[in-house]
Formats: sequence, C-alpha cells, structure tokens
Amino acid sequence: MGTVSNHGTEKVALVTGGGAGIGRGIAKILAEKGYRLALTYNSSKDGIVSLAEDLRHIYGKEPLIIQSDLTIRSEAENTIRKTVEELGRVDLLVNNAGLGIHEGLTELAEDGLDTMIHLDFRAPMLLSKYAVQDMIARGVAGNIIFITSSRGERAYPKDSIYGGMKAALIRAAQSLALEWAPHGIRVNCVAPGATVHKLEQSAEEEPLGNKIPLGRLGTPADIGEAIAWLTSDAASYITGINLRIDGGLILPGMPEDTSPEAGYGWGKVYAEKDNESD
Repeated sequence: MGTVSNHGTEKVALVTGGGAGIGRGIAKILAEKGYRLALTYNSSKDGIVSLAEDLRHIYGKEPLIIQSDLTIRSEAENTIRKTVEELGRVDLLVNNAGLGIHEGLTELAEDGLDTMIHLDFRAPMLLSKYAVQDMIARGVAGNIIFITSSRGERAYPKDSIYGGMKAALIRAAQSLALEWAPHGIRVNCVAPGATVHKLEQSAEEEPLGNKIPLGRLGTPADIGEAIAWLTSDAASYITGINLRIDGGLILPGMPEDTSPEAGYGWGKVYAEKDNESD
C-alpha cells in the first residue's frame, strides 16, 4: 500500500484525535498498512494509552503520543515539530480531531462557536501548513487528508457552525490541492456519514441503519480503509476530492424516513392542522 518512501524508510502518519472513535479506527488501519504513527489527544488519555498498547502488541511498534489542545494556535506548529523530531518526517497528515456542538445559533454560546471554528477549521489549516512546509523542505511527496462530513454537503438544523466548517474544509482542500500539486503533495477529504464512535455500538444494530441504503452505520475501519487507499500509490492520480463514505445516506433525492423506528433525524412530522371553516 505504499508505506515505504522512495528512500527506503518507513512512512510516518500523524493522526489527530487518534484515541477514540473514527481516529482510533484510522490509526489501527494505518498501523496495519505499515505506517509509523504519531497520535494526538487532548484531555482523555485512557483511550489513547489503550490504543498504543494494542498497536505495540500487534505490530511491535510504539506510536508517538502527543498531548495537544489544538484550539490553541501554537499547538499546531508544536505538534508537527514534535512528530518530525521524534519520527524524522511526516508523509501523511490526517486532520481528524474535531468537535460538534449541535445547538441553534441563537442558543450557542460564543465560546462554543470559537472552539468549533478553531478546532474544526483553523487547526487543520495550520497543521497542514506546517506539515507541508516540512514535506517540501525534505522533498516528500506526501498526503494531506481532511476528515469532513456528509454534513458539509447536506444542511441540518442546529448545524450551522460544525457543518459550515466541514464545508469550508472541502472548499479549502480544492485550493490547497492546486497549490501543492507541483510538489507532488496530494490533498483530499474523506467524509464519513453516520458512523459508530463508541465501543458498545454495533453498526448492524443501531436504529439509524434503517435510514441508510446499505442498511447499517459506518465503522471506523470503513474510514481507515478509505484513507489507506486514497493515500496509496493506487490512487496517485487523485487530488482535491471529497470522498463520501456514508452508505448512500445523502444521495440526492433520497427521501428522509421520519418514522420512529428509523431512528433520529432532522425530519419533523407536523400535526395536522384543524380544518378551517370557509
């Protein structure tokens, strides 16, 4: 899958928010493909320590663990610097860390708004900036991946900021793909749809699967496999795309199932209005 560089050294992948959910799945798949890993976490250390133990046991390689609050502007540059100092390079950056606060804008606290803008958009931009500066300096034809969302393409209530930042990443990636193509650096987005995040969840049993054409939720491994392929030599002619991994959830024209058994969703069934007299 292209995990050895042209100089014969192991490729290095940095995955932000690698301790849980989709990030954990991405890390496991990339380790399986042979990448050396750097993983960031913010406040919850237990999950990332458990993941590191699994990776060390299964693949015999200790991932680099970096504690980083990416809402702080300087942490992006520090994270790239630590990765390069410890592992020697960055071949793949997966901008996965993010936060969604689903509230109407009129109810959303300004601190929450700032947190989402800084974590969901500014941090990926800055991480990519410093990663690519190092790639160019070392002559690394690397890959930048932004984890976006089906919410970046389809609007939902109480999603103006999170969905808006994901849409912004999709658009920004297109410009960055053009800027960095002369250096052999590819930039793409991977957009999960409804995906299990908690260990106790089953993709086959979650009620929302009834609303998805392929009949289940996505898994973290689905996202990891997509990234492994998209950043491999097999996809070397692909840049500037948003690859949707959603089981067909937001195919154009697909009706929204508002029945209770179909699980949550934006669809709202209004009570019938009383017939008005003439």
